Amino acid sequence: MHPMLNIAVKAARKAGAIINRASLDLDLVQVSAKGRSDFVTQVDHAAEAAIIETLKAAYPKHAILAEESGASDPHGEAEYVWIIDPLDGTTNFIHGFPQYAVSIALQHRGQLTQAVVYDPTRNELFTASRGRGAFLNDRRIRVSRRTQLRECLIGTGFPFRQLEHLDDYLRIFKRVTEESAGIRRAGAASLDLAYVAAGRLDGFWEFGLSPWDMAAGALLILEAGGFVADFDDTPNYLQSGNIVCGNPKVFAQLLKLVRAGRSVRAAA
Repeated sequence: MHPMLNIAVKAARKAGAIINRASLDLDLVQVSAKGRSDFVTQVDHAAEAAIIETLKAAYPKHAILAEESGASDPHGEAEYVWIIDPLDGTTNFIHGFPQYAVSIALQHRGQLTQAVVYDPTRNELFTASRGRGAFLNDRRIRVSRRTQLRECLIGTGFPFRQLEHLDDYLRIFKRVTEESAGIRRAGAASLDLAYVAAGRLDGFWEFGLSPWDMAAGALLILEAGGFVADFDDTPNYLQSGNIVCGNPKVFAQLLKLVRAGRSVRAAA
């Protein structure tokens, strides 16, 4: 395992231990709202602090981009940047719905190089290093081999923060429902992307995500042989917040439906 990935795994497991302890008595968890349907708990903050402490102890000069504490290098001058979501799926967590994860990625000069998505409820550790493949608990994973969208299970996420995208989303949802075997919305994008990498989902799309929602999962998919892009079929998903991904055959079919659903409004 790459030394930097090893440190990221150590950090993710520390955060996972904090999350698991808190999950034993959710009535004691303090919850506050950051925005509409967007929550944060003291568990998010404690998990993030543990991750940053672990990363900084090993790499004090590296920059941080984290969901709760923001960017330590707002001008983008750092060579290495850790992109962190300490608890992706906070709403699930506070309801006791066991679908949430720790997500940690590393960018080197703007390129994703290391990725960890850790599901503490199942003790599933998804990892990837650029050029070295993707793994689940040390077992190599690959995207699915399905070739026809009608056979595929597709993941998604509702645009709950940006309701201006809702009409576009519903048009796309209708098209994908008609053309696929099924759609799943579990509520933790990092895990959804990890599931695409592992072949549990054949594809995924969502509007309005943040870099920490996508960075680790995107590298997992790329290293597992899949494709990832924004809605314009460019690699700018971390900037746009819009993502489409899947195995090579499904990706093209799903991207076509997503773009067609959006183009209806543009033509109106």
